[in-house]
Amino acid sequence: MIVSETADKIKRMEIRGAGRIARAAAEALRDGALSSRAATTESFRMEMTQAADTLLATRPTAVSLPNAVHMVMAGIKKASTVEEAKAGIVTRADEFVTSSQHAVERIAAFGSRHIRDGDTIMTHCNSEVALACIVAAHREGKEIEVFATEVRPRNQGLITIKTLNDAGIKTNFIVDSAVRSFIHDVDLVVVGADAVTVNGAVVNKIGTSQVAHAAVEARVNVMVAAETYKFAPRTILGELIKIEERAGSEVLPDEIAKTLPNVTVRNPAFDVTPAEYVDLIVTEKGAIPPQMAYVIIRDYLGWEIGEFGDPLGGTGGLNGS
Repeated sequence: MIVSETADKIKRMEIRGAGRIARAAAEALRDGALSSRAATTESFRMEMTQAADTLLATRPTAVSLPNAVHMVMAGIKKASTVEEAKAGIVTRADEFVTSSQHAVERIAAFGSRHIRDGDTIMTHCNSEVALACIVAAHREGKEIEVFATEVRPRNQGLITIKTLNDAGIKTNFIVDSAVRSFIHDVDLVVVGADAVTVNGAVVNKIGTSQVAHAAVEARVNVMVAAETYKFAPRTILGELIKIEERAGSEVLPDEIAKTLPNVTVRNPAFDVTPAEYVDLIVTEKGAIPPQMAYVIIRDYLGWEIGEFGDPLGGTGGLNGS
């Protein structure tokens, strides 16, 4: 029940943002393990694998989710008793949540160094880590100004401007289609990521690639803030990240759509920004050029080559794979 409730909240975007989704999934697995009444190690493994599958099915694009699930589920690999398996899940989940929270703080410290006094910054969507970089620069006494997009169709920009307003940062709120009109007033673009591929391409909220393209055209640098667990290990083998397409009712209310039988609403939630549009990716391990994304996957995520086909690291997989 704990897992299904969390999965439902993630799917309906009551829990949103790649980092928050990952932490919520880890906590759900931990709480699910603690509440389990499984009598044998095998039944516990099956129960937790099913829970992991349920979480993995909610948001196919956010790589933070399978990475978090992989890290937590690794806690039951060598367990010989139910008690050991539960302890493994709890320990891994707590470690993930703590490291995720610390990652935001470290990225803010690294990212703020690349924001200069007097900079005008543009940001898109509601990224916990991107905003942490901006707020950290402001707290360091740097005079900055921000252009924030509304982020249609779910209007996550409203959350962004509240965060910036509460921090006391001068902010301009613009519609997504106004990006190119204001890009020449901007010194730096700062965005987050839902996934980073092995070649440094960035998957983020729909519209990010347009912002980055406008920035490249205007010779404005683009900085991406992303925790290491948002890097996508299986892209090493050529796997493409699935772009989630959500219900058309988010764009056009059903009562209006019914009157337009020849109209199909397309609602992709994310797009892909090519690596050549990105100047820097800031992680909790430091800042890297996008071409070095493979180093993060190789050195910090802990995936073995044989696990790339199985997001649960040999404990089961999405849809029973």
